[in-house]
Amino acid sequence: MTTEKALDGIRVLDMTHVQSGPSATQLLAWLGADVVKLEATSGDITRKQLRDLPDVDSLYFTMLNCNKRSITLNTKSDRGKELLTELIRRSDVLVENFGPGAVDRMGFTWDRIKQINPKLIYASIKGFGEGPYTSFKAYEVVAQAMGGSMSTTGFEDGPPLATGSQIGDSGTGVHTVAAILAALLQRERSGRGQRVNVAMQHSVLNLCRVKLRDQQRLAHGPLGEYPNEDFGDEVPRSGNASGGGQPGWAVKCAPGGPNDYVYVIVQPVGWEPLTKLIGRPELADDPDWSTPEARLPKLNKMFQLIEEWSSTMPKWEVLGALNAHNIPCGPILSTKEIVEDESLAANGMIVEVEHPERGSFTTVGSPMKLSDSPVEITSSPLLGEHNEEVYIGELGLGEEELALLKTNGVI
Repeated sequence: MTTEKALDGIRVLDMTHVQSGPSATQLLAWLGADVVKLEATSGDITRKQLRDLPDVDSLYFTMLNCNKRSITLNTKSDRGKELLTELIRRSDVLVENFGPGAVDRMGFTWDRIKQINPKLIYASIKGFGEGPYTSFKAYEVVAQAMGGSMSTTGFEDGPPLATGSQIGDSGTGVHTVAAILAALLQRERSGRGQRVNVAMQHSVLNLCRVKLRDQQRLAHGPLGEYPNEDFGDEVPRSGNASGGGQPGWAVKCAPGGPNDYVYVIVQPVGWEPLTKLIGRPELADDPDWSTPEARLPKLNKMFQLIEEWSSTMPKWEVLGALNAHNIPCGPILSTKEIVEDESLAANGMIVEVEHPERGSFTTVGSPMKLSDSPVEITSSPLLGEHNEEVYIGELGLGEEELALLKTNGVI
C-alpha cells in the first residue's frame, strides 16, 4: 500500500480559531495536507477554554487541531507582516475565520494576497453573507437559529431547540473543505488561485433543505407525514418525526433511562412483521391500519402501540427483534456508549491519541476512508511547537534572529 496521502504537497496556512475554521483545516490535515496553524503569541483562545486539567491544552483545542503544526506570530508588527507575506508566498491554501474585514485591516486584502501568490486559494469562513446580517457576531447556535434549524427542531408545544450536533461550526467546516478541494482541482486546469467564501448561516440552511421543501408543500395543504394536528403557514416543529416519506419515532425501552430508546421507521413492507412483534397481528389486515394512508392520521397511536411492546425490553433486545425482520431502526446511543463502542474503535472513529502534556485523550477519527490515503490521527501541537522548524528550517531565518523575534514579542 502506498504511504502517499491524498493532499501530500499541499501547504495550508491555518489562520483559524475556535471551531468552524479548525474543523476544516483538521480535515485537510487528515487528508495529508501540511497544515501550519498560525497563532497569536497568546494562542488560540480554545487552548484555555473548558479545561479539565490545569495548565494543559483543553480537549476543546486538542480535538480540533490534530495532525497540525503550530507557529506563533504577531501579525500587527512590521516584521510579523513580512513573515506572514513569506508564509503566504509558500502556501497553497490560506484559511481564516476572523471577523469581517479583519485580515484586510492587517494589510492583506485579496488584491494584495493575489500579488503575493497568484496561485493561492484564500478561504474565509464568516457568520453571514453580504447584507443586513454581515456584522452580526456568529456562534454555533446563532447560525442554527438563523439557518432554519431551531424553528423546526423540538416538539410542537415547546420552544425552538438547538441540535447537539455542531452543524453551524463543524458543518460549515465540511462545506469549506469541499470548496477548497474544488478550488484546488480547478487550479490544476487554470493555474490560478481563487477566493472562497463560506457562511455559517448558509451552511446550516443547506443542511435544512428538507424543511424548505416542506415550506413549499404547505401551500397545497397539511403535511400528512407529520404527527402535528394543526398547520399554519410555516413548517412546525415535529418532534422526532423522520422528515421523510416513511414515519419514524423514538420509542421507549426498559428500564426507562434517559437514553433507553430505539428509533423505529415504519415502512409499508415492515408493517405486517411489526404487528406480529407487538402482539397485534390482526392489524396487518385491518383496513383501518393496513395501508400507509390509513395509518397517517393516527401516527401517534401507532407508535404508542409499538412503545407498549418496546418498553418491556432493553433497547438492544428491541433492536435485535426489529433487525431480524429488516425493520429500519437504531438505538439512541449516549455519549458514554459511543466512547465505549468497540465497533467505532475498530473502524477508527473513536481514537486514543497520545499528548505530550495531558497523556492521552479520546477523539473522533476521520470519517473519510480513502483506500490509498489512510489516516493516522496524531496529537495537536503545543503552542509554537514548530517555530524553529518553520522559521529556521523553511524560511531560512537564523537562530539569533529567532531569539530576537521572541524577545521582541514578534513570535
